[in-house]
Amino acid sequence: MAPSLLASVDSTGHVHIIVGSNPLAGARCSRSVEVGAKPKLIAPETSSLHYGLAKRVDDGEVEWLRRDFRDEDPTTLGRAEVDHVVDAVFVTLGSANPKGAKISADCRRLRIPVNVADAPGLCTFTLLSSYTDGPLQVGVTTSGKGCKLASRIRREMAASLPSDLGKAVDRLGAMRRKIWEEDHAAELSMDLEAEEDDSGQPASFNTLIRPEDVEAARNRRMRWLAQICEYWPLKRLASITDDDVDTVLRSYASSNNSGVSATTLDERRRKGRIVLAGSGPGHPDLLTAAAHKAIASADLVLADKLVPAPVLELVPRRATVYIARKFPGNADKAQEELLEMGLDGLRAGKNVIRLKQGDPYIYGRGAEEYAFFQRNGYTPIVLPGITSALSAPLFATIPPTHRGVADQVLICTGTGRKGAAPDTPEYVGTRTVVFLMALHRLSSLVDSLVTEVKRWPKNTPCAVLERASCPDQRVIRTTLEYVCAAVEEEGSRPPGLLVVGKACKVLFDGTAKWTVEDGFKGLDGLGVESDLATLKDQNIIPGLS
Repeated sequence: MAPSLLASVDSTGHVHIIVGSNPLAGARCSRSVEVGAKPKLIAPETSSLHYGLAKRVDDGEVEWLRRDFRDEDPTTLGRAEVDHVVDAVFVTLGSANPKGAKISADCRRLRIPVNVADAPGLCTFTLLSSYTDGPLQVGVTTSGKGCKLASRIRREMAASLPSDLGKAVDRLGAMRRKIWEEDHAAELSMDLEAEEDDSGQPASFNTLIRPEDVEAARNRRMRWLAQICEYWPLKRLASITDDDVDTVLRSYASSNNSGVSATTLDERRRKGRIVLAGSGPGHPDLLTAAAHKAIASADLVLADKLVPAPVLELVPRRATVYIARKFPGNADKAQEELLEMGLDGLRAGKNVIRLKQGDPYIYGRGAEEYAFFQRNGYTPIVLPGITSALSAPLFATIPPTHRGVADQVLICTGTGRKGAAPDTPEYVGTRTVVFLMALHRLSSLVDSLVTEVKRWPKNTPCAVLERASCPDQRVIRTTLEYVCAAVEEEGSRPPGLLVVGKACKVLFDGTAKWTVEDGFKGLDGLGVESDLATLKDQNIIPGLS
């Protein structure tokens, strides 16, 4: 199959016929409206239109001819200036419908562009999978071999383009137009000077101006602009502002250079960056690869006090690390201090990472911090972390869900806003409940669960999980009846959480009031230590010790 002739068609005011009433017909109508055409939908009165298409009909954007397609439609429904011949026909009835072949044959005879869904052999044109950013449009076609593949390729291409490239196209287009207008005005001025009589001779009257000199002057700036478009990196072009356009034009006239240094544009792109990243449950090897990269590139790290030392040891030595000074009664003030430090770092052009225990959005104030930085002109990148609510039970051999035992998981906080007691959930026998930030008020939490209102049985299995995934991990297995006594006797080892439900006994069935398991070496068999040592020797992980 020969390659297609790809073209960009100005469809403003054109008349498009869309035959059919299915979702594809709605998509064709929407696309026609987007490019300025006037779609006419042909479908019987009894057809069922989906919501989006029906709304376009109600809004007057699409004209619905409530009948079957007629042979004369392609030559009678178009614009008067082209003798009522339509500009394109889209058939969405499917390749098995014989009407598609008939309509295609008639349109080919009349030289009217026609597209029949799922029938490349009946089409005189196909639609591209397109990406649009202002005036910039990128289209991909597989010539009817697979629209899904074309869409995949288009997404991959679009993802590689810098943001705001469409705005750069607008600005460079304005610059090109301005150069043309100035050069054209200069030519008119020279023509007027040549027509002046002797009494109005300009100072440059006796200067010899050859035609080739005029042509060279006219083309020089256009070639110079073409070189900017050709050789500057796309990310640098995307950094050009409206003010830069005037600066470039003025500087060319005076010094024949771009007027906006590459360094200035690169620094503009390197403005401060804020990342909200989850550090996972504790072990550094449970960081996501994205969080690991963010830590390695950080200039300023603002960490929660519960982020373990092995994770902080991954921070480069050149970076500044600040640990939140949060304690009872000072949490809000410490949070404000942390946010202001982050904002100061961003304004100084630094890469700031807000490192949070677990996941940023699971009881981590992540959304509040996102909103704060966004209000101040910096949109954060949010990197998820493995939340201890789901990973800590795994390290304690507790499956949060298990067939025939637990079919749902509920994550709750043990501490409400400003330290208030939250509303606890009622008992559901097939539910596993994970309480975060609950051990410091464990007694009142248990009391609220076993009341007549909540009806949790005192013999409900539970487990206290502390410092999950770390070498000093501890698991206390017991029941609601004895959990307070167990924690009081064994002491506290934060951070920790409470898991309650029958799932706590799926893989463990003890009879003692409580048992204690100390230590965790579950990742040792993966060769983690040797791998990290190798990365340190190769300076891939700066600051690792």
